[in-house]
Amino acid sequence: MVGAKKNMIWITAQKEMLHNYPDAPEEVDYLRNVHRHLFKFKVWCEVRHDNRDIEFVMFKHEVEEWLEYVKQKLLKKSCEMMADYLYEKINSKYPDREIWIEVSEDGENGCFKQY
Repeated sequence: MVGAKKNMIWITAQKEMLHNYPDAPEEVDYLRNVHRHLFKFKVWCEVRHDNRDIEFVMFKHEVEEWLEYVKQKLLKKSCEMMADYLYEKINSKYPDREIWIEVSEDGENGCFKQY
């Protein structure tokens, strides 16, 4: 018998942002200065059935709106902290769902978190 299936939707978004890492190690101390990245996001969210109870175009618009707050207020946040912020927003609107979030700096380095 096959296990229960899980339906996930995913969206991508990107946001040009300035940020810095005040506690950067000496070897990369230049990261303490404010610098630009094109942060790239991929967000998966569990849906309840095959006809999607969350429309992914609408979900993308919500995530992009939340990212505008990240751009304005979260200058000193890491990729992991940005993922946690997005999770909090998504979970408050769509509770009790599996959520995965990937955040990268310029598509080069980043994090992946499963909630």
